[in-house]
Amino acid sequence: MSEQQHNAPTALSVDHSLDMKVLRFELGGEYYGLDILKIREINGMMEITSVPQTPQFMRGLINLRGKVIPVIDLRLKFGLPEEAYTERTSIIVIEIKTANGSTQMGIVVDRVSEVITINKADIDPAPDFGTRLKNEYIWGMAKTKGQVLIILDIDLILTDEDLTFGPKALVEE
Repeated sequence: MSEQQHNAPTALSVDHSLDMKVLRFELGGEYYGLDILKIREINGMMEITSVPQTPQFMRGLINLRGKVIPVIDLRLKFGLPEEAYTERTSIIVIEIKTANGSTQMGIVVDRVSEVITINKADIDPAPDFGTRLKNEYIWGMAKTKGQVLIILDIDLILTDEDLTFGPKALVEE
């Protein structure tokens, strides 16, 4: 076998690290994306047990097959107006990194669309909105299907202050 033939890419050796699979979902009429590797499962709305003295965006707890999982409403966390849940409203169970390791949380979104593959070269960094607006939770922006998709860094959406009300505090009390 010649050296040139030996180095030719095969279907098994093609580098797919340039592609990223993203779950596309809707929130307040805008499209957002999450890295599919952060997602554990997607559920329709279910009964959420309220927990007193938590921020408004912290909706409470769900019992998912015997595991207690805190749930936040991403619409409220982002400062969007509250809307009634519909048959399209979903809870995305994600795994986030915290100072104490990783934990599962549920995030309520208006509607889950699809899983798409985006080439990382097509993802632009988050725009600079200036010092008054926080954008550190935006991992990047991509244009898909003629629309801008805001790709979130889910580990940065909840601040340390939020987490004092969050997973560990809610479950351990």
